[in-house]
Amino acid sequence: MSTAQDLTAIDNIEQVETDVPGGPIMRRSFRKVDGRMLYLYGREPHTLAVMHQQDDAIATGGELRRHPLRGEWNIYAAHRQNRTFKPAASADPLAPTLPGGPATEIPFEDFELAVFENKFSGLHPQASQPARMDGAETAAAGGKCEVVIYTSEAQGSLHTIGQDRRRLLIAAWIDRYRNLFSEGCAYVLPFENRGEEVGATLHHPHGQIYGFGKVPLVQQSAIAAFSQGYDLSAEIALAMPDYGLAEAGGMAAFCPRFARFPYEVWIAPEQRRDGPWDCSADELDGFAHLLGDVTRRYDAFFGRPTPYMFALHAAPAGGCENYHFTAQFYPLLRAADRVKYLASVEQHTGVFTVDVMPETAAAALGGV
Repeated sequence: MSTAQDLTAIDNIEQVETDVPGGPIMRRSFRKVDGRMLYLYGREPHTLAVMHQQDDAIATGGELRRHPLRGEWNIYAAHRQNRTFKPAASADPLAPTLPGGPATEIPFEDFELAVFENKFSGLHPQASQPARMDGAETAAAGGKCEVVIYTSEAQGSLHTIGQDRRRLLIAAWIDRYRNLFSEGCAYVLPFENRGEEVGATLHHPHGQIYGFGKVPLVQQSAIAAFSQGYDLSAEIALAMPDYGLAEAGGMAAFCPRFARFPYEVWIAPEQRRDGPWDCSADELDGFAHLLGDVTRRYDAFFGRPTPYMFALHAAPAGGCENYHFTAQFYPLLRAADRVKYLASVEQHTGVFTVDVMPETAAAALGGV
């Protein structure tokens, strides 16, 4: 456990370097009493007084073990069994801390957008080296796990939070990419699990960021494909007439012709970019618009808040030849009342059976 007594106090406000339109973006960096960092992002400097705080024991990560047949380094973190699970609305840990109310993760009465180090982190910069195992490869689970709270409101989505809040979110993502890369992370993955069908245990609108000490296997494959010359710009140009949903500011939203999930959608710059930090102001504004538009289309088409797995796929630390940034949505529905389960064949072989043709998905989502 880390305490305020053995860590330097931090509470400072700085302007974030960003090309996101809409005016300056400020970041307040604050070390909580339990030692974890909290970053508050907003259009105006955040100057509210600190409220009462949580001071719980904080785990410092788990361990990595390599799967000898799949080549994957998986995270083993037994302490995550005790993470917060579907709390009552009155005990929302992602809400602001109010006078007379319970201490939450945000020890302030209000905020625009917040990022903090996860209390139940599987990756941690102070992760200890695990004991040796004969015949097995192990490693410390170094890295970072962070939570991103989109809004102080208890309900909402990437659509309903509005364009300027999505711009703020993108600016926060870019800022965290830069900081996590500078801290030694090899790969950074901002993502969102939306809905109970994908295991979300908190309803407050939020996402997460994992900063990996090792580049994950799926991302290694993408890096290799781009390095060997795969041209995603050419694929987008071919796909957009029949598989496209929308374009904005040089960004395209489309159903990949090689989608693995029913109603899968990608957002990508039409010209190659390493990551969101590499995009122009117009592209970032278009990206913000399409994040809301795709979420709106899903909810309108299925007639309900759509459960999905969403993530940004960008280049690793140090860059990669020919890498092309994408943001990918994997919805967990094949119909409003039918979940797409990843069952035996998908799990054991990685071979997906896709129940809805990508051209059908594009036509359906394009009509809402």
